[in-house]
Amino acid sequence: MRVGVTLLPEHTWEQDRHRWKRAEQYGFDHAWTFDHLAWRSLADSAWYATIPTLVAAALETSTLRIGTWVTTPNFRHPVPLAKELMTLDSMSGGRLNVGLGAGARGWDASVLGQPAVTPAQASSRFSEFVTALDLLLTQPRTTWRGEWFSAVDARNIPGPVQQPRPPFIVAANGPKGIRLAVDRAEGWATMGTAGRDTEEEAWWAGARETSERCDDALSAAGRPADSIARYLNLEVLSTSLTSIEHFRHLEGRAGELGFTDVVIAWPRPAGAFAGDEQILEDIAADLASARS
Repeated sequence: MRVGVTLLPEHTWEQDRHRWKRAEQYGFDHAWTFDHLAWRSLADSAWYATIPTLVAAALETSTLRIGTWVTTPNFRHPVPLAKELMTLDSMSGGRLNVGLGAGARGWDASVLGQPAVTPAQASSRFSEFVTALDLLLTQPRTTWRGEWFSAVDARNIPGPVQQPRPPFIVAANGPKGIRLAVDRAEGWATMGTAGRDTEEEAWWAGARETSERCDDALSAAGRPADSIARYLNLEVLSTSLTSIEHFRHLEGRAGELGFTDVVIAWPRPAGAFAGDEQILEDIAADLASARS
């Protein structure tokens, strides 16, 4: 089981650089930051931009895989995003993961003054977003037109370090999104169907449901169940960092459902993702022990 951690982009880099270095020193397999312009209860607090934060993290580390958790079409266009991701992959020496999602309602969905989209429109827009981004990252020149996005002779030279492109990790809970992950991505991520702060057993029932949907999509595509990386977002469980014993329990249950990776949040003093950093250090010690 691979273990990753998310770091909210809420600190100045002079402060935050130490967390990213520690994430690498702790031995986490991957580290992520949220790709939002404002987020939930922290919307009026300090919040820094995603791509510059990841560039700084790339230059501060040497082995840690880094990524967006997750990038959406709510305020992103594939053409400039592809250029930024290509550059980030280069500056990290080929350590970029690209987490992608359809985009939820909230500040990001309306900040540009765009009209709200229906679930069907969001699904269509996301499919185009992934398709266009794939083309832009895998070829030097792209001309492409869809209902939501277009590219006219867009250059992306010299291209990413990772070939044919950095791995896509598509976050999805519904059948259409999961099929998109199976068709176009190297990984699939889910937070289950029950949402944040749900009673734990109900949450696991939702995680099991999405895992079975992924199994069905892979089977329909004629692919084995282990042919795609599966990321389970444990951040949404308020109990995920209560003790090292409970984390081991969660990790074991995730493995039983076929997940290859779990992602936890870097603990904060209060509010969202409140927890004790000592538990994070205990998890890191466990990782080191398992690999020795």
